[in-house]
Amino acid sequence: MTNIHHVAKEAGVSVATVSRVLNGQNSVTYKTKLKVEEAINKLNYEPSVLGRNLRNSESRILLILIPQISNPFYTEIIKGIEQTAISLHYNILLCETDSSPQRENIYFELVRNKMADGIISMDPAVNRETLLKLAEKHAIIQCSEYTPDSGIPYVTIDNEEAAYRAVNHLIQIGHRNIAMINSDETYLYAQQRRQGYQKALLKHDIPIRPEYVLHASELGFDNGQQAMKRILKLKDRPTAVFAVSDLLAIGALKEVNNQRLQVPEDMAIVGFDKIDFSNMTYPTLTTISQPMYKMGKIAASMLIDRIKGKQVESVILEHELVIRGSTAG
Repeated sequence: MTNIHHVAKEAGVSVATVSRVLNGQNSVTYKTKLKVEEAINKLNYEPSVLGRNLRNSESRILLILIPQISNPFYTEIIKGIEQTAISLHYNILLCETDSSPQRENIYFELVRNKMADGIISMDPAVNRETLLKLAEKHAIIQCSEYTPDSGIPYVTIDNEEAAYRAVNHLIQIGHRNIAMINSDETYLYAQQRRQGYQKALLKHDIPIRPEYVLHASELGFDNGQQAMKRILKLKDRPTAVFAVSDLLAIGALKEVNNQRLQVPEDMAIVGFDKIDFSNMTYPTLTTISQPMYKMGKIAASMLIDRIKGKQVESVILEHELVIRGSTAG
């Protein structure tokens, strides 16, 4: 098997010179570079990527931490991460944490042992203390969900303002009894979106009613459906619902349809994220659009810059309220 020593002998140069050519260093003259390349082609030499990475103390692998691969919210973000990573000669490894500290630690060990170069964390339930400790020596970026004032750079949207716009839209089209289907408020995004919901109500002198705020244990269609069942049983039933994810909103919409009620006439619904499914419901779902693909591209670029030792600033991206059939008759 041809190795780097054979190439050096064929080209009449040192092994170090061949290594410099392979690594794209500029310290080699054009004439010498040409001789080395001709020797490589003649001998059909294929350099060991693993060996080169070990010498450079890098793996060229980025870990992407997500709680559930099945959640369609992450699909476009992952596409953005992957395209940027590949264009910069990195590969990605998807890591489903299932919000388990034990599983997280397995992935963190890959970074500690230099089997991966850095992490993009999208897990809202990530062990923050462990992540902060890891970020002291390793490249970490948070995407969508983040830890405020941690020093770990992040890319996200203004969740409070987005929720405010969603609920304000419902108020502007005539609703005053507006329920909210939230998730676990130990997560920052859930806190911020609840704050936006309350901000919109207070601005229009609408009282905040605790019975109108429901919490789902998970972000799933079934969870949204169960929450809507409880809403429809309320004595003073609301006329509109803001859900903190499209998965919850679509489940809620299904339950309204199951009970032979009309959307938006009997119940207006607004979701959050603009996943692909949100345009396939009947009626189509009004929702907050996050620039998920762009979010992924920026997160990948930020992480690779961190790996290279560059300073990185957090980024807050724009969002958009997409008005569709679930609030417009």
